[in-house]
Amino acid sequence: MIDGDGALEAIDRILNRGGDADDVLRGVLAALHDRGVPYAAIRFAESGALVDGPSVGDRREARTTPIVYDGERVGELELAVDDSRFAERVATLISAFVLVGWDTGGQPWST
Repeated sequence: MIDGDGALEAIDRILNRGGDADDVLRGVLAALHDRGVPYAAIRFAESGALVDGPSVGDRREARTTPIVYDGERVGELELAVDDSRFAERVATLISAFVLVGWDTGGQPWST
C-alpha cells in the first residue's frame, strides 16, 4: 500500500533542504519508493525529445504525468500509482528541480 501523505511530507522535507538538483530528484524518487511506490522515473525534455533520467524500482506499467515549469513542459514523471492527483502533485512539486537538472550533457544517469 502506498503512503501518499507520508511521501508528500518526505518530498516537502527534501525540497526544503534543497541542494544539487540531481540529488534532490534522486531523493524524491527514493522517498516515493520507500513509501510504497513500486516504480518511479523522471524523463527530461531535451530538444523536443524525452531523455531518461533517474528511476527506482522495476519498470512496469505506470501513469505518465507531464512536468511543467512556468508553462513549459520540462519533463515527465512516471509513477506506478492509480492516483492521478497524487502524481500531478508530485510533478508540480519537483518541477523547478527538473528544469534545473534536465541537462545531463549527454552523460547517462546512474541511480
